[in-house]
Amino acid sequence: MIELDAVNGDPLQMRRAYGCFPSGVTAVCAIAGGRPVGIAASSFTSVSVDPALVSLCVQHTSTTWPLLRALPRLGVSVLGEGQHAAASRLAAKQGDRFADLALETTSEGGVFIHGAVAWLDCSIHAEVEAGDHKVVLLRVHGLRAHPDEAPLVFHGSRFRQLVAV
Repeated sequence: MIELDAVNGDPLQMRRAYGCFPSGVTAVCAIAGGRPVGIAASSFTSVSVDPALVSLCVQHTSTTWPLLRALPRLGVSVLGEGQHAAASRLAAKQGDRFADLALETTSEGGVFIHGAVAWLDCSIHAEVEAGDHKVVLLRVHGLRAHPDEAPLVFHGSRFRQLVAV
Protein backbone atom coordinates (compact mmCIF):
# COMPACT_ATOMS: atom_id res chain seq x y z
CA MET A 1 0.00 0.00 0.00
CA ILE A 2 1.30 3.48 -0.89
CA GLU A 3 1.68 6.07 1.85
CA LEU A 4 1.29 9.71 0.93
CA ASP A 5 2.44 12.85 2.70
CA ALA A 6 -0.42 14.74 4.32
CA VAL A 7 -1.03 18.20 2.90
CA ASN A 8 0.47 20.39 5.59
CA GLY A 9 -0.32 23.92 4.43
CA ASP A 10 3.22 24.57 3.17
CA PRO A 11 2.95 26.32 -0.22
CA LEU A 12 6.32 24.85 -1.25
CA GLN A 13 4.94 21.33 -0.75
CA MET A 14 2.10 22.09 -3.18
CA ARG A 15 4.34 23.88 -5.71
CA ARG A 16 6.73 20.93 -5.70
CA ALA A 17 3.88 18.54 -6.53
CA TYR A 18 2.21 20.85 -9.06
CA GLY A 19 5.58 21.44 -10.71
CA CYS A 20 5.70 17.78 -11.73
CA PHE A 21 3.06 18.52 -14.36
CA PRO A 22 4.49 20.37 -17.38
CA SER A 23 2.49 23.22 -18.83
CA GLY A 24 2.74 25.62 -21.70
CA VAL A 25 3.45 29.28 -21.09
CA THR A 26 1.15 32.04 -22.26
CA ALA A 27 1.21 35.82 -22.28
CA VAL A 28 -2.17 37.48 -21.67
CA CYS A 29 -1.98 41.09 -22.85
CA ALA A 30 -4.00 44.08 -23.99
CA ILE A 31 -3.84 47.84 -24.43
CA ALA A 32 -4.95 49.80 -21.35
CA GLY A 33 -4.64 53.56 -21.19
CA GLY A 34 -2.69 53.61 -24.45
CA ARG A 35 0.02 51.19 -23.33
CA PRO A 36 0.41 47.41 -23.24
CA VAL A 37 -0.27 45.56 -20.01
CA GLY A 38 0.04 41.84 -19.48
CA ILE A 39 0.87 38.80 -17.42
CA ALA A 40 2.52 35.44 -17.95
CA ALA A 41 0.29 32.46 -17.20
CA SER A 42 1.31 28.80 -17.18
CA SER A 43 -2.03 27.61 -15.81
CA PHE A 44 -3.64 27.72 -19.26
CA THR A 45 -5.67 24.97 -20.90
CA SER A 46 -8.20 24.36 -23.63
CA VAL A 47 -11.75 23.85 -22.35
CA SER A 48 -14.25 23.60 -25.21
CA VAL A 49 -14.38 23.56 -28.99
CA ASP A 50 -18.04 24.64 -29.21
CA PRO A 51 -18.20 27.26 -27.94
CA ALA A 52 -14.50 28.00 -28.26
CA LEU A 53 -13.29 28.40 -24.66
CA VAL A 54 -9.92 28.31 -22.89
CA SER A 55 -9.06 28.86 -19.24
CA LEU A 56 -6.31 30.32 -17.13
CA CYS A 57 -5.80 30.87 -13.43
CA VAL A 58 -4.90 34.24 -11.96
CA GLN A 59 -3.71 34.91 -8.40
CA HIS A 60 -5.89 37.18 -6.29
CA THR A 61 -2.76 39.21 -5.49
CA SER A 62 -2.18 40.13 -9.15
CA THR A 63 -2.13 43.89 -9.62
CA THR A 64 -2.30 43.55 -13.40
CA TRP A 65 -5.39 41.32 -13.65
CA PRO A 66 -7.79 44.09 -12.50
CA LEU A 67 -6.55 46.20 -15.43
CA LEU A 68 -6.89 43.34 -17.93
CA ARG A 69 -10.30 42.12 -16.77
CA ALA A 70 -11.83 45.55 -17.45
CA LEU A 71 -10.88 45.40 -21.15
CA PRO A 72 -13.09 44.11 -23.98
CA ARG A 73 -10.45 41.90 -25.61
CA LEU A 74 -7.34 40.07 -24.40
CA GLY A 75 -4.60 38.67 -26.57
CA VAL A 76 -3.34 35.25 -25.49
CA SER A 77 0.04 34.30 -26.95
CA VAL A 78 1.22 30.71 -26.54
CA LEU A 79 4.95 31.28 -26.27
CA GLY A 80 7.48 29.36 -28.34
CA GLU A 81 10.52 27.46 -27.11
CA GLY A 82 12.88 30.39 -27.63
CA GLN A 83 10.76 32.89 -25.70
CA HIS A 84 11.79 32.16 -22.10
CA ALA A 85 13.17 35.70 -21.70
CA ALA A 86 9.79 37.15 -22.72
CA ALA A 87 8.02 34.86 -20.24
CA SER A 88 10.36 35.91 -17.42
CA ARG A 89 9.93 39.58 -18.27
CA LEU A 90 6.12 39.29 -18.31
CA ALA A 91 6.18 37.48 -14.95
CA ALA A 92 8.35 40.16 -13.31
CA LYS A 93 6.88 42.35 -10.58
CA GLN A 94 9.08 45.35 -11.46
CA GLY A 95 10.29 47.11 -14.59
CA ASP A 96 8.98 47.40 -18.13
CA ARG A 97 7.47 44.03 -18.97
CA PHE A 98 7.38 44.89 -22.68
CA ALA A 99 10.95 46.20 -23.12
CA ASP A 100 12.49 44.75 -26.29
CA LEU A 101 9.40 42.67 -27.14
CA ALA A 102 8.01 42.84 -30.66
CA LEU A 103 4.25 43.17 -30.37
CA GLU A 104 1.24 42.79 -32.64
CA THR A 105 -2.15 44.32 -31.81
CA THR A 106 -5.75 43.99 -32.93
CA SER A 107 -8.18 46.84 -33.51
CA GLU A 108 -10.12 45.63 -30.42
CA GLY A 109 -7.06 46.08 -28.16
CA GLY A 110 -5.61 42.57 -27.86
CA VAL A 111 -1.81 42.46 -27.75
CA PHE A 112 0.23 39.52 -29.00
CA ILE A 113 3.89 38.61 -28.62
CA HIS A 114 5.58 38.29 -32.00
CA GLY A 115 6.98 34.83 -32.61
CA ALA A 116 4.46 32.97 -30.44
CA VAL A 117 3.27 29.56 -31.68
CA ALA A 118 -0.40 30.54 -31.34
CA TRP A 119 -2.44 33.68 -30.86
CA LEU A 120 -5.97 33.70 -29.45
CA ASP A 121 -8.14 36.82 -29.47
CA CYS A 122 -10.36 36.44 -26.40
CA SER A 123 -12.94 38.05 -24.15
CA ILE A 124 -13.85 37.08 -20.60
CA HIS A 125 -16.67 34.52 -20.54
CA ALA A 126 -16.75 33.84 -16.77
CA GLU A 127 -14.68 33.96 -13.59
CA VAL A 128 -14.85 31.40 -10.78
CA GLU A 129 -13.35 31.86 -7.31
CA ALA A 130 -10.94 29.00 -6.55
CA GLY A 131 -8.89 29.32 -3.37
CA ASP A 132 -6.12 31.88 -3.77
CA HIS A 133 -6.83 32.16 -7.53
CA LYS A 134 -9.61 32.90 -9.97
CA VAL A 135 -10.28 30.47 -12.79
CA VAL A 136 -10.98 32.63 -15.83
CA LEU A 137 -12.85 31.22 -18.82
CA LEU A 138 -12.06 33.07 -22.03
CA ARG A 139 -14.13 32.93 -25.22
CA VAL A 140 -11.96 32.71 -28.34
CA HIS A 141 -13.06 35.04 -31.18
CA GLY A 142 -10.13 34.63 -33.56
CA LEU A 143 -6.86 32.76 -33.75
CA ARG A 144 -3.67 32.00 -35.61
CA ALA A 145 -1.72 28.81 -34.93
CA HIS A 146 1.63 27.32 -35.96
CA PRO A 147 1.35 23.72 -34.66
CA ASP A 148 4.64 22.65 -36.27
CA GLU A 149 6.58 25.06 -34.05
CA ALA A 150 7.55 23.93 -30.53
CA PRO A 151 6.07 25.69 -27.48
CA LEU A 152 7.86 26.87 -24.36
CA VAL A 153 7.26 24.48 -21.46
CA PHE A 154 7.31 25.20 -17.71
CA HIS A 155 8.20 22.20 -15.55
CA GLY A 156 9.82 21.90 -12.14
CA SER A 157 9.93 25.71 -11.78
CA ARG A 158 12.09 25.98 -14.92
CA PHE A 159 11.52 26.70 -18.59
CA ARG A 160 12.20 23.70 -20.79
CA GLN A 161 12.00 22.61 -24.40
CA LEU A 162 10.23 19.61 -25.87
CA VAL A 163 12.20 16.88 -27.58
CA ALA A 164 10.51 14.99 -30.39
CA VAL A 165 10.60 11.20 -30.07
